[in-house]
Amino acid sequence: GHYISVDTSYEGERAVLSSPELYSEEWSCVRLIYQIAATPETSSDPARLNLYLRQEGESFDHLLWSAEEPSDSWLIASLDLKNNTKKYKIVLEGEIGQDKSTSIAVFEIKITPGYCIECDFEENHLCGFVNRWNPNVNWFVGGGSIRNSQSILPKDHTLNSELGHYMYVDSVYVKHFQEVAQLISPKTTTPMSGCLSFYYQLKQESSIVFTVYLKDTSGFYEEIWKTDSALNGDWMLAEVDFNAPYPMEVIFEVAFNSAKGGYVALDDISFSPVYCSNQTGMRSSFDPAKAGCNFEEDLCNFYQDHKDGPGWSRVKVKRNVYRAGDHTTGFGYYLLANTKFTSQPGYIGRLYGPILPGNLQFCLRFYYALYGFFKMTGTLAVYIFEENHVVQEKIWSVLDSPKGVWTQAEISFKKPMPCKV
Repeated sequence: GHYISVDTSYEGERAVLSSPELYSEEWSCVRLIYQIAATPETSSDPARLNLYLRQEGESFDHLLWSAEEPSDSWLIASLDLKNNTKKYKIVLEGEIGQDKSTSIAVFEIKITPGYCIECDFEENHLCGFVNRWNPNVNWFVGGGSIRNSQSILPKDHTLNSELGHYMYVDSVYVKHFQEVAQLISPKTTTPMSGCLSFYYQLKQESSIVFTVYLKDTSGFYEEIWKTDSALNGDWMLAEVDFNAPYPMEVIFEVAFNSAKGGYVALDDISFSPVYCSNQTGMRSSFDPAKAGCNFEEDLCNFYQDHKDGPGWSRVKVKRNVYRAGDHTTGFGYYLLANTKFTSQPGYIGRLYGPILPGNLQFCLRFYYALYGFFKMTGTLAVYIFEENHVVQEKIWSVLDSPKGVWTQAEISFKKPMPCKV
């Protein structure tokens, strides 16, 4: 096969490769198979491969992607191109830098309709999905005309035949309790939200946990789906609301407890920009304005549980040199807790917010003031309650000492299931 590479005789120059004029109103995915080969010494000026989008009528190129990691094998990059009414070109730019022995090569560039996160596993590049290698359990490709011992199913889901391919993970080599295999999607490069769906088969002798996570660039994992019951035999459809406002990877993770655990197979991952049906009702009826309150009239949709003991009081004070009024107007109402009337040892006052739908990114903003003579770390805290208050998670607590002035706090959070603050 052939590939194209950067001529290294012009040190410090940039090599530019431009596509013909392209046009696609549909969302599409650019796949690039490339390699940057470099000597192990880390250079202050490493070689770099950049991919730009040059839109008709615009005077600058949008950088879609950039890589400088050297590798001794071909790598695959998948980049989402939003639907667009303009014509465009794709521009590849190779920068060699100082190291003469570096090479940048591109083996294939391919543009296909659809989202990069979608895959039916019928092509050998697996759409850029990768297995995170584990000595004992890994995701393999199953099916195809070579009937090797690795194939565990008679038929895939895409073609419904023994020639079709799928991904699977088997417990046969499990050595340790709770061995985990991860299949990782290409990273999203464009904000997207909607419904992620996939087909899976799960056959278990002992417990298997099959979970889908989102992982952001800082390494934070968020669970968005989990199998709820043991199912045998047939392909099952799973649908989950998906929201990726910033770059994310989708991780399909299977955990086994024994070598006789069974297997999980996965096929036909697809995406739709419309949310899955189960959440849409709550989502469309939710008005973020109703989740806030300035306490001028009443507690809005907030409430207190009186078994928590004496809690927050809605009060109004006259402003003077020693004390500020409320934050809204200076003359209105605000909530006050832990005054001399309620400050028994171990006193807790809880204020609960309304139910918020799952799978939405929220920003909680409020103003607080602390009065007192000593450090009060942790006296004010924000928790998220999920599902009937069973699970609670602390997402914020105050660190500063009392100043007696209104201070703004901002916390962003997102939960897969409905919750309250």
